[in-house]
Amino acid sequence: MGKIPLSVVILAKNEERGIADALQSVAWAEDVVVIDDMSNDRTPEIAKRHGARVIQKRMELEGKHRNDAYALAKHEWVLSLDADEEVSPALKAEIATVLSDDTYAGYSIPLRNYIGDQWVRHGGWYPAGKLRLFRKEKFRYEEVGVHPRAFCDGKVGTLKGDILHKGYPDFGHFLESLNRQTTLEAEKWFQDKRKMNFFLSFYRALDRFIRTYFLKRGFLDGFIGFMVALFAFLYQMMSYAKYRDLKRRDKR
Repeated sequence: MGKIPLSVVILAKNEERGIADALQSVAWAEDVVVIDDMSNDRTPEIAKRHGARVIQKRMELEGKHRNDAYALAKHEWVLSLDADEEVSPALKAEIATVLSDDTYAGYSIPLRNYIGDQWVRHGGWYPAGKLRLFRKEKFRYEEVGVHPRAFCDGKVGTLKGDILHKGYPDFGHFLESLNRQTTLEAEKWFQDKRKMNFFLSFYRALDRFIRTYFLKRGFLDGFIGFMVALFAFLYQMMSYAKYRDLKRRDKR
């Protein structure tokens, strides 16, 4: 069987630990392009060795960075993948069958997230589908720095096969990610002149914990489920603390 007429676009920065697995999981695609955010490790070298086109470009706004990356795809259909993600065999087989269907402009794909070697099944973490397979001309991201929204001009279907997200080999990496994301979230609030205060932030943080741990049954994942809920609480409070620092510095 020949390769599938699909472009896989992978965003990467210092991902030498896992990018080979990501690339091997999409070796069946005709076009694989890695957009490297000026890595200082072996990421570009590994990507080239696996046959990917490598383009180095510094990320400024995540949404714009992604849109620019997708514009480099050679095929009509694009699969968006991060360097710490892999395509499951079931998803590969499913993609091969839907590309010739004109019904949809894009497809939402379930993300199976791992912390260490444990699949986080609850707390809203699964299936947590994301629009990752789309027609290039029908899709774009909001051009903001954190959590950009995805827009698709047309009907969106849902696939059953998973993307395997292995971005958190341990809680240390999870905490590093939390620190980066809350910095970007605080900057977004500040730039948008959003009105935030301690009581509103605490209420939202507590609501995040309750929804994650109890309503979405995070407790069924044991200790990891508790930590996921705790980090959901901390996301809101750390974002507020950093936002408060930005406001105080701006007044000086």
